[in-house]
Amino acid sequence: MDDVMQQQSQSPPLRGIARRSLGALSGLIAGYAALATAELASAAVRPEAGPVVAVGGAAIDRTPPAVKDWAVREFGTNDKLVLQLGILAVLTVLALTLGALAARRRALGSAGVLVFGVVGALAAVSRPDSTGALDALPSVVGAILGAGLLHWLVGRLDGVGATAVVPREERGPGAGEAPPAGPGWDRRGFIVAATAAAAASTGAGLAGRALNGSSGQNAVASRRAVKLPAPASPARPVPRGAAPRIAGLSPFTTPNGDFYRVDTALVVPKVDATTWRLRIHGKGVDRELTLSFADLLKMPLTERDITLTCVSNEVGGPYVGNARWIGVRLADLLRQCGVRPPSQGGPADQLVARSVDGMTIGSPVEDVMDGRDAMLALGMNGEPLPFEHGFPVRMVVPGLYGYVSACKWIQDIELTTFDAYDAYWVKHDWARRAPVKTQSRIDTPKPFARPKAGTVMVAGVAWAQHRGIDKVEVRVDDGPWEEARLTAEDTTDTWRQWTYEWRAAKGGHTLTVRATDRTGRTQTEERVPTVPDGASGWHSVLVTVD
Repeated sequence: MDDVMQQQSQSPPLRGIARRSLGALSGLIAGYAALATAELASAAVRPEAGPVVAVGGAAIDRTPPAVKDWAVREFGTNDKLVLQLGILAVLTVLALTLGALAARRRALGSAGVLVFGVVGALAAVSRPDSTGALDALPSVVGAILGAGLLHWLVGRLDGVGATAVVPREERGPGAGEAPPAGPGWDRRGFIVAATAAAAASTGAGLAGRALNGSSGQNAVASRRAVKLPAPASPARPVPRGAAPRIAGLSPFTTPNGDFYRVDTALVVPKVDATTWRLRIHGKGVDRELTLSFADLLKMPLTERDITLTCVSNEVGGPYVGNARWIGVRLADLLRQCGVRPPSQGGPADQLVARSVDGMTIGSPVEDVMDGRDAMLALGMNGEPLPFEHGFPVRMVVPGLYGYVSACKWIQDIELTTFDAYDAYWVKHDWARRAPVKTQSRIDTPKPFARPKAGTVMVAGVAWAQHRGIDKVEVRVDDGPWEEARLTAEDTTDTWRQWTYEWRAAKGGHTLTVRATDRTGRTQTEERVPTVPDGASGWHSVLVTVD
């Protein structure tokens, strides 16, 4: 009876497309198992050591600035998700290909899986935030299991010792006695093995994701426990009339959930504030400091409204936002360490801030000590910093693009020189110094809107942090520039809203805006891309008046 059941579970030998197809399926299951196992293994190391995150981070590091800019422009804050999905898509194709190869040369296909494990391991240990050889473990463990599983599954496609005979009716009329067709393949055994492997991989992946998620629980608890003290130097109330309620106009204060996020972290760091430390050291530092989060909370806190802008913001783009920040003045901390700016004889002209994820941000020492409200921010819009925006501590420097000032998840400040060290973005062809350019944007009407003829409210924002906005002008088609109405100014470090009542006639029109800052400089018409120090040009929208 057992012989009959075994005979029934066997099919004729696999050849050609059928064998390669099942081999490709085996490769897909083996690849899935490798990633799931690596996810589980990363829980024993750290989430950032997982192969998808490690390879994604390495890809970001090696991507040309123009391509990064394109990704930010096209996908916005979803750029990291798109990258990870792209990596998974590539891995899927590779898994199918290696599986099909293994169907013909089993050892070669399995070796290919091991090679990609090596790639993941090398990417993990080469990341700036790598903790050492242990980061290679998830990729290595996943690759070994995936290679072994592929070898075993493809083996199920081969004979299991019984001889299958091709029936006479399948050989055509007049055929003689059929010779043995060779060992048959165990169809039932393959289905059971493949299903079991997929189920076990799913379980491993879910367990790994749950464990990685729980690893940040202490950080979440530490954030919940933070009570921000009242500032010693509070922000002044926003002036009446600084934030008119006009449909389509950006709010004066950007809610935390809407504030732009542009960084290279594929996994948002979750740092426990109770164990976090900040070290200040380097050239010109007479007294090194190591500070805890509790130390910062005990210091006099400054609260200010400050507009931040990303250097990747295209003309008219969304990567600018205004928030109320609270933190410790950076210049005060540096002076406690004995630091002097270059204008006062200090030997260091660059402050290099290092993040827990390995990011380095270089800021001019002169700028952070020239009297502006540069700070180590602890809070944003009345609450502790969100994890996405740098909890527990980040830098905020008015008037500088984020890539030279806004280090999130900061843990180290080193005083050095621009000649001695290039920070992360400078190594990727961005400028060393990057003051924010004077810019303006039309928020309403939107591009391709169809307003009714008559009075149409045109409104938007303009910014020139640390200089202030003195004038905004609007032009309709090729007509004269007309001055818009500026709302009340909060400070020179915040954006300024503006409105213009347009008597719109029917037909297609182009609306253009430009701003003039307090130095008397009007933003240039010349369009330049974001690389190397920020975009410039006038923002225009096309509308059709009905």
